[in-house]
Amino acid sequence: MAFWFIVTVFFLVQIPRIKVDTDPENMLSRDEPVRVVNDEVKKEFALSDAIVLGVVDESSPTGVFKAATLERIARISDEIQKIDGVVGKDLISPVTTDDISAKGGMLTIAPLMGRSVKDDAEALRIRDRALANPVLRDLLVSGDGKAIALLIPIKEKSQSYRISKEIKAIIEKYGGDETYHIAGLPVAEDTFGVEMFRQMAISAPLAGLLIFIIMFVFFRSFSLVSSAMAVAVITVISVMGALIGTGFTVHIMSSMIPIFLMPIAVLDSVHILSDFHDRFDASKDRGETVFSVMDNLFTPMFYTSLTSAVGFVSLLTTPIPPVRVFGAFVALGLILAWFITITFIPAFVMLVPERFLKGFGTAGRRSGFLGAQERLGMFATKRARPILIVSAIVFVVSVYGVTLTKVNDNPSRWFHKNHPIRTAERVLNKHFGGTYMAYLVFEGGKDGVMKDPEVLNYMEALQKNLVSLDVVGKTTSITDVVKKVGYELNDEKQEFNRIPDTRKKIAQFLFLYEMSGDPDDLYHLVDPYYSKLNIWVQMKSGDNRDMTMVVKYVDDYVAKNPPPGGLKMKWAGLTYLNVTWQNKMVYGMLKALGGSAVVVLVMMMFLFRSPLKGLISMIPLTLTVTLIYGLIGFAGRDYDMPIAVLSALTLGISIDFAIHFIQRATQIQLEEKDPAKGMKKLFDEPVRAILRNMVVISVGFTPLFFSPLVPYQTVGFFFAAIMAVSGTATLVILPALMQVLRGRFVF
Repeated sequence: MAFWFIVTVFFLVQIPRIKVDTDPENMLSRDEPVRVVNDEVKKEFALSDAIVLGVVDESSPTGVFKAATLERIARISDEIQKIDGVVGKDLISPVTTDDISAKGGMLTIAPLMGRSVKDDAEALRIRDRALANPVLRDLLVSGDGKAIALLIPIKEKSQSYRISKEIKAIIEKYGGDETYHIAGLPVAEDTFGVEMFRQMAISAPLAGLLIFIIMFVFFRSFSLVSSAMAVAVITVISVMGALIGTGFTVHIMSSMIPIFLMPIAVLDSVHILSDFHDRFDASKDRGETVFSVMDNLFTPMFYTSLTSAVGFVSLLTTPIPPVRVFGAFVALGLILAWFITITFIPAFVMLVPERFLKGFGTAGRRSGFLGAQERLGMFATKRARPILIVSAIVFVVSVYGVTLTKVNDNPSRWFHKNHPIRTAERVLNKHFGGTYMAYLVFEGGKDGVMKDPEVLNYMEALQKNLVSLDVVGKTTSITDVVKKVGYELNDEKQEFNRIPDTRKKIAQFLFLYEMSGDPDDLYHLVDPYYSKLNIWVQMKSGDNRDMTMVVKYVDDYVAKNPPPGGLKMKWAGLTYLNVTWQNKMVYGMLKALGGSAVVVLVMMMFLFRSPLKGLISMIPLTLTVTLIYGLIGFAGRDYDMPIAVLSALTLGISIDFAIHFIQRATQIQLEEKDPAKGMKKLFDEPVRAILRNMVVISVGFTPLFFSPLVPYQTVGFFFAAIMAVSGTATLVILPALMQVLRGRFVF
């Protein structure tokens, strides 16, 4: 025990060295091609990830276009530019973003409005000018004239949460009656990371408290229950200390390690205490009882810990670095918890003063619970064939449900539907072209190719086709700038609102724009050599499925309508980047689950020295996986990141019950030749230990139900379902199989 105290202190002192990373982009390695391309595009077009601040007034016929409101927006814009981490020169707001106009053949490029607005009539003129500009409409100003959006570029996504808090402080100081909404993927992702760490600090201790309470209800011994909790605490501290001490950054995934380990680390302790609880009354000799308990449980505990670890080790095969770290250290924690349990718990039991064991044990006071267990065993054996038929039907139907499952994710959906970020997303996507930005880049083989009329007409046609998609609200490129310049220079005659017919005319328009305004604004859409063109694609949804659909649509369009001059195409932007890492994570975990299931099957055959028993031990796992994910398919629930994480848990925990059940059944078979007596004995302490573990682990995850973060709620709910299904399958299907296969299997 002194050894484990020293170990705990050693790892505890590592924790203050913690380095936190909440950037989901780091789910991809730095040399991942899609990430390299994204970085290149951001550098080529001087792009920054942006926070969106929407200012909305739906109560007024003129919306936000009142003099007082616009002046407040101007003041807020000025203050936002001063925030550390904001790229002030690229802020898109009414006072920093240029409008295009002309008078007497002279082009004027100037900010849409000044810091002061004379009256409401001038405010409406500002609105009308913005709505007449295809670049500004639905980007800066909503098409219905009710709202204005500020696009706030930031230097680092990891600063999004802090910057958003400073923006809120500015709004509180200078804002008016209009409503303000903060949205955008950077702030959604960074806020999730911050709130996730906060939830970990709440959920892990609360899970420990609930586990302690439920175990105390079971065993009525403060000291022995404390020993089990000590195992969990030592495990969590040691694993997190090892992770931090070896230099790994605590990412969004690895921050979940404590809540995963806290309930799972007490699994073996529950089995030991349950067996000890049921045996101690008979002998009152703690040494003899502990030896007998460990003799019965050592093998199944070792294999359950090993198979659970295999489920998480399989995550090392995923292409996502933080997921590999998560899998490796959870696996380490499971093996460590087993080793601590088999050394610490017996030592604690032997050292605890005799008075703390007074009254411990269950002889003579467990008849009600035992009666229910016996009835369950009788039901499983007497209704064996109907149970197996129903199970087979459930399995087949569940397999069909799995085929309905759709892989999809969206970081904004990680928040509760009433969370301010979700509310902001709904409001702003209703008024504007969309808060999700993707970039479609075309590259030419020579300088100046993007001044070719054929190229710009092609881009214009592509943009028109893109906005025909429901999910795409707006596209912006230099075609819009060129058309607007020509339209203004020709006294706003509609016949000139088009791409000029000659390269010379296009070059003149672009030259005039560069000379009259800030060319850096133009270079967000085209490179200075006019060899690369960037189409801003605003989307009203950040769902992976929608982004994938847009990419496929463009691929099909380009295949049917090849771009002139052999232009090459590539995608960038956070919305596109998320599709890559989330798909890699989800499909990587599915692949890892399949591979580890095969490994576990081989291990079970080796453990039981029987291919048949090995296959049967996989039945609860197989049924649990298909039923849970089948229900997800039938419910129309997306297979997303949190559900993908559950796959590793499903494998480890589902097989745990089957191992204990079959191993104890095998031992009892050697002791009892009468099948009826053997089944009765099996449904005594062994089944009670399984039921206790089902309750303990389910309770351990209940704090997640009350989290404001949807992934936490998902993990909590589905893990409870996993426990119920796998436990029920073990305690009902396996006895039924034993009955049907009597002579070739136990009993």
